[in-house]
Amino acid sequence: MKHLKFFIFLCILTFTVSCGQQKKYIQYKVKKGETITEIAKKLDMSARDLYRLNPDVDKKPEENTVIIIPNKKMQTLKSENPKKDVATEKDKTKENNNIEDDNSVSKDIITDKERQKTELIEALEKEYKIHEVKKGDTFYSLTRFYDVSREDLIALNPELSEGLKLQQIIKIKKLEEVFDEEDFLYVDEIEDGVSIKAALMLPFRAKELDSLTRTQIFGNSKLANIVAEFYMGVEIAVDSLRKQGVNIRLDVYDTESNSTRIRSIVAEKDLDDNDVIIGPLYSEEAQFLAEKIKTPIVFPFYSSKQSTFTSKRLVKTSPNKKLFREKLLEHITNNFHDGNIILVGDGEAESNLNAKQIQNELEKHDSINSVAVITPQKGYIKRSKFTDVLKPNMNNLVVLTTDDNVIVASAINSLISLPEDVTVRVFTFDKVSAFNKVDNFKLAKIGFTYVSDEFVREDSFKSINFNNKYLEKNGVLPSYYATRGFDVTYDVLMRLASGKSLKSTFDEGYSYRVESKFDYTNKLFKITENKGLFIVKYNPDLTLTRID
Repeated sequence: MKHLKFFIFLCILTFTVSCGQQKKYIQYKVKKGETITEIAKKLDMSARDLYRLNPDVDKKPEENTVIIIPNKKMQTLKSENPKKDVATEKDKTKENNNIEDDNSVSKDIITDKERQKTELIEALEKEYKIHEVKKGDTFYSLTRFYDVSREDLIALNPELSEGLKLQQIIKIKKLEEVFDEEDFLYVDEIEDGVSIKAALMLPFRAKELDSLTRTQIFGNSKLANIVAEFYMGVEIAVDSLRKQGVNIRLDVYDTESNSTRIRSIVAEKDLDDNDVIIGPLYSEEAQFLAEKIKTPIVFPFYSSKQSTFTSKRLVKTSPNKKLFREKLLEHITNNFHDGNIILVGDGEAESNLNAKQIQNELEKHDSINSVAVITPQKGYIKRSKFTDVLKPNMNNLVVLTTDDNVIVASAINSLISLPEDVTVRVFTFDKVSAFNKVDNFKLAKIGFTYVSDEFVREDSFKSINFNNKYLEKNGVLPSYYATRGFDVTYDVLMRLASGKSLKSTFDEGYSYRVESKFDYTNKLFKITENKGLFIVKYNPDLTLTRID
């Protein structure tokens, strides 16, 4: 009841919250009174870039806080106070050094072994993306981080068949296969002294739920859970940005049930005084609000009605479903060559239309040998339907264009029992509930691949940091809705922290947060719609890999 009472209090009263590789980077211990801006000036780099390396560090970190700095900047700090900051050969104790390097401080004598290693790295970097094996690296962590398979790594580095070795230099991919996202990513930056005024509108329904117990509320209402968890994610985002020096005022409004309170809020409050409004949750309320105010309105979840949004003030944070199909077709045509494609429908009009449109699109590409369409008989797909069209010793790709539970289950059961000389990968636009009912081992066996608007690497810094903060604050790990609350809020407020208008930042690239990608570039008729999607594949060990 502790959180519930807190929510009710928030809802009844509108409140305000002031809210690499070896030697590439090294550690620096902050001196008393030093600020991030001062350290950045000493390093001859921007405070923005230093914050990018240390996203969770306060503007005025405490004495002895350890931060990451580029190794190439180390000499600048050495010259500031060589007697105090630089370890000599006689005294390398970390207690007396402000600069710490886990791989030891640079020396003036370079050994033959080090020279050979440097020459090897320089030669390999001309053709490959490389990685130096560090303590804690495993095949699992490397394949997840670089989106490659263990087999691919061993093919490039035969010596890996004997296992990973510390400080070993390994090839990851040829450079032409590496997509450099740096040119397209939005760069987080915080303007000194920036202040943001924002509003959050959610249906807490405080008056309606005030007399109920926690069990009655959260046990019987999915909406109550969604709202509470989303709000908890918002709290973490606001707190994280505030620690980075952003002054945030957040007004929280209880919109109550659909369309019962939104009109009075608009009449009573000057909402145009805000830099942004996150919410409301219902599409009808969002469209009404867009007609009444000039402030950007961030619509936080997907709605089937969002395709009707026409206001330039509305920001659709979830991609429309038609984009899922476009993303999958683009992936198939760019990556699938010399193969055989089978489309599986359910015989219904929508599925038939999908299958026909996909067939027409794929048949335009010379690299695809054939595209066949199969439909069920008596409500399910027989195994013989597949064996009639799937070809041995060839790349076979099956695209499921239906979300019918029985047809999906029967198709996958047929595909996991094919002859050994027939290999197949199964794709779909969206991992809907029908696929959630299929055993994950079966999905992994067929390399199940799908389009998603969410993907999280559990071992990433962003994920670990958010999970730890959420667990510490709420006693449980975050749900999808809590993570969504964090991602949407953090992305919007971080963009505003640059001192620019929200809409202008959308032209500066896309961003990745904990599990969402926000890509608002190339706006059609200036309607702001997120196109950030992932192609995700099941691995044999049941882990997931982002392949596009």
